[in-house]
Amino acid sequence: MSKLRDLIASARTAREDFLAALVRVPSDNPPGDCAPHAEATAMLLEGLGFAVERHGVPAALVKAQGMISATNLIVRHRFGDGPVIALNAHGDVVPPGDGWTVDPYGATVKDGWMYGRGVAVSKSDICSYAFALAALRDSGANLAGTVELHITYDEETGGEIGPAWLLEQGLAKPNLAIAAGFSYAVVNAHNGCLHLEVTVTGRSAHAARPETGIDALAAATNILVALYESRAALHRKPSEIPGIGTPSLTVGLIEGGINTNVVPDRVAFRLDRRIIPDEDPAMVEADLTRLIEAVEANGAAVSVRRILLAAPLIPSAGADRLTKILCAHATAVFDEPITTFGVPLYTDARHYAAAGIPIVLYGAGPRSIEEANAHRADERLPLADLHRATEVIALTLAELLQQ
Repeated sequence: MSKLRDLIASARTAREDFLAALVRVPSDNPPGDCAPHAEATAMLLEGLGFAVERHGVPAALVKAQGMISATNLIVRHRFGDGPVIALNAHGDVVPPGDGWTVDPYGATVKDGWMYGRGVAVSKSDICSYAFALAALRDSGANLAGTVELHITYDEETGGEIGPAWLLEQGLAKPNLAIAAGFSYAVVNAHNGCLHLEVTVTGRSAHAARPETGIDALAAATNILVALYESRAALHRKPSEIPGIGTPSLTVGLIEGGINTNVVPDRVAFRLDRRIIPDEDPAMVEADLTRLIEAVEANGAAVSVRRILLAAPLIPSAGADRLTKILCAHATAVFDEPITTFGVPLYTDARHYAAAGIPIVLYGAGPRSIEEANAHRADERLPLADLHRATEVIALTLAELLQQ
């Protein structure tokens, strides 16, 4: 493996330049006009000597996801007969928002950290996976199997036209998969998520005669009080998986009303219910819907619509060998114990799991999404982690594919 390590070490500058190029091309989702970034990424990958498949998602499907454009990329490198291992990272990112001290698309490097939107989540893993595969290819190692890079562009909107679409179309049929993660844990479980939209419809009236209307906001307030009171019970049932924590409920969006002097005839809000792996998603949705519908609505009509139901990622026995190999190599490369852990967010890994493909999360990044400033201003990545994670991925692939 010494030649493999030497190849990875010699490409440090090229790897940093590759990541910087990814960061400098915006791919905010929303609005989700991500095809230009996919093309830029494809050209960078071709610069590494890879053949790149461009799979444009039909416009109607893109629009249905609230996006403008999306092209998924696949790189396949066959070493010989054997298993197919997929490495999935997403190129779409949340918008930068306010509060940045540097250009969010500048790929600024300070004190060994690169700053920029998507530098940690998860453009760094497009880079680490690509350079791990390139080093493995150039090492001349006698391996059996195929490695695929799956670079998708809708993780921020649910992954339905990214990994889910690639698998449903039969464009990828891996035996094992690794998805974007952080360097200091191999993630084998994560939360699911339920998004519901609750619409309360009343009847408008002049504010001078409110009794002649049906106040949608008053009814919505009753529902919101019930939802917020239910959170205490959620905090009393933590997951048995370390790192997951407890279920949670957040009302993140609310709109309604006509004017200050009008009884509101309609109020709608959306809620986010995180589902731990220990829970049944269908039961969570049914219980929450019953809670909402049981609240006194004061004559208003209440409807509940599902926006998203993402299943949790549950530890898979089929991923045990992959997990052990990743942990062993990461422990050696980082010179500290790297073990399995769960995370309270949800990811595209669930689509591979739903298709029966054992998957774990591992990649470049600091110890936590908080340290990375993920989805916040000044998102950042220690470049040392980029290089070490690349080595871990390459060594893991080499062991999984050895003859």
